[in-house]
Amino acid sequence: MSGIGRKEDEVRRMLEGPHPQVPVDLAERAVERGGRLLRRQRALRLLGLLALIAAVAAFAVWAVTVQPWQAPPAETTPPLGGW
Repeated sequence: MSGIGRKEDEVRRMLEGPHPQVPVDLAERAVERGGRLLRRQRALRLLGLLALIAAVAAFAVWAVTVQPWQAPPAETTPPLGGW
């Protein structure tokens, strides 16, 4: 018998055997855990969105105050006379 056939036989025996008892409150616990996971996921998504908004606002304030698109002032002045 090949290795695959032996594994299939083992799986069939396991499925035909006695099944373990399922806790009575398993569905309730699954619903509660799923709700907790969804709330946590929503909270993390909201936190990330708020962090992104704060970063965009900070960048906008920095850009308005520094104005990096303007050329910096010249270090030297042009000559005053026609000499």
